[in-house]
This record gives sequence, C-alpha cells and structure tokens, in this order.
Amino acid sequence: MKNIYLPQKIKISKIEKLSSNTSLFRLKKIGGSFVSKKNGLVFVPGQFVLAGVWGYGEAPFGIASSPYEKSYVDIVVRNTDGKVTKALHSQKEGAEITLRGPLGNGFPLAFFEEKDVVMVSGGCGIPPVASLAEYIIKNRKKFRKVYFLYGAKTPKDILMKDQMKRWAKNMEIILTIDSPNPLWNGCVGFVSDIISKIKINPINTVVAMCGPGPMVKSIEKVFRPLGVADRRIFVSEERKMHCGIGKCQHCTTGEKYVCLDGPVFNLDQIDKNWD
Repeated sequence: MKNIYLPQKIKISKIEKLSSNTSLFRLKKIGGSFVSKKNGLVFVPGQFVLAGVWGYGEAPFGIASSPYEKSYVDIVVRNTDGKVTKALHSQKEGAEITLRGPLGNGFPLAFFEEKDVVMVSGGCGIPPVASLAEYIIKNRKKFRKVYFLYGAKTPKDILMKDQMKRWAKNMEIILTIDSPNPLWNGCVGFVSDIISKIKINPINTVVAMCGPGPMVKSIEKVFRPLGVADRRIFVSEERKMHCGIGKCQHCTTGEKYVCLDGPVFNLDQIDKNWD
C-alpha cells in the first residue's frame, strides 16, 4: 500500500516567470512517470499536491497542467514571503524537491458534460481551472459553450498568457483588470462585472471557479439571479490546508475539511464560509 505520508523526490525541470512575484514550476518524477488511472487521467482537475523543500516544509498547490500529462505536473507559486514559497522561489532548474499527491476531490467531470461551462478565476487562483480547461480541450465535443473569465490587478499580473492563446481556439476567453491602465484596451473592472458579456442557458450551465473569497462571494451573487442553481456552481477553496489528509484540522470550513471533502465544493456546501 502506498504511504500517503511519504513524499516523492521530484525534479524541477522548468521555471517560468509569470509575473513579478509568481512563477510556474514544472515538476518531473525522478526515474519514471506519473501513474494514470483507468480513465487515462493522472489526476482530476481541481485536485492538489503538496510540494516541499527539505528543511522548510511543504505547502498545497493546485495542479495547472493537463490531467493527461504523465511526464510532469505544473504548479503556480506566488512568492508571499512565506517559508515554503520563499524557499521554492530560491530553487533553480534541476533542483530536487518533494511532492505528495494528488489529493482531495476535483471537479465532477461527468456532470459537466453536455452543458455550457463557465470557468472563472482571478489572480493566482488559476491552476484548478487551467487544468480543467486542458481537460475540456481534449474532450471538446462533450461540452457545449465554454467560457473562461479571468481577472487580474494589472496587465502584468495576468498569468499563463501563452496557455490562454492556445485555449482561445476552443473557448471564449474574457480578461479584465481592476482599474484603467494605458497598456490595456480590454475590459476594466472585477470578474463579476464581465459576466454580462456571456450568453448562457442557466438551466444547462455549470460554473467552475477558484479565486479569493471576496471574488467568489461577489460572483455567486451574479450567477444566482441568472438562474444558475447552487448545485451547478462549483468552487475550489484551496485554502488553509496543511497535512492534506484531514488529520491536522487546519482547513475546516463549517463542518467540512477542505483537503478531504474538497477542495472543490458545491456552492451550497460552503456558502458563507469564505475567507
């Protein structure tokens, strides 16, 4: 039986700077590849891993790469001056770190099929919806209209721009920044302000989102009036997790454990339990 407490040795094969304080880390398993399940998925979009540096501990990160990719997983790390994120940002390509996972529950992919899908994210909350975007592209015929809505503070803070260019061939992408900027001629305002730009059938729409608590709270107030039921709105909490397996009680939200019961929840499961 696999020891869930035992981290694997992982090699950083690529570090890509996405913004002034955020980088994408591509992690490859040493001496092998990641194991896929019977459905061909290495993980379910929305699941997370615990990445760590010896002597500094580990922290949870959503997986941003395709769930079909066996040779590597991508995580997006913002340097918050925390012990682990700071240690990760001090690493170089080729360095060895640790990894546990995938852990938790992801988005209910089968439920999303034959529906309009609206993916919503802001800032560094992009990984779970990024991996979902990769899954949808691979299985595009199974879905109807697909939208990707993303907000950032400034144009320089928009993450994963290269991936978005590729996704745009299979879905409509709408970006927004918080306030006017001379380098930007797109939408201005919060993500909740651009929902009016999409056309959906509310009774056949699912929403997948990940971002700061205030963003999620404002968005759910928009989708409910449109007629999208709470059970069709899925939120990735990805917050306050520590052990990843429900032992430390650090990530409780209401009566739920984010690491075990989530990090993806129906809106009605965690309503009013935002950060």
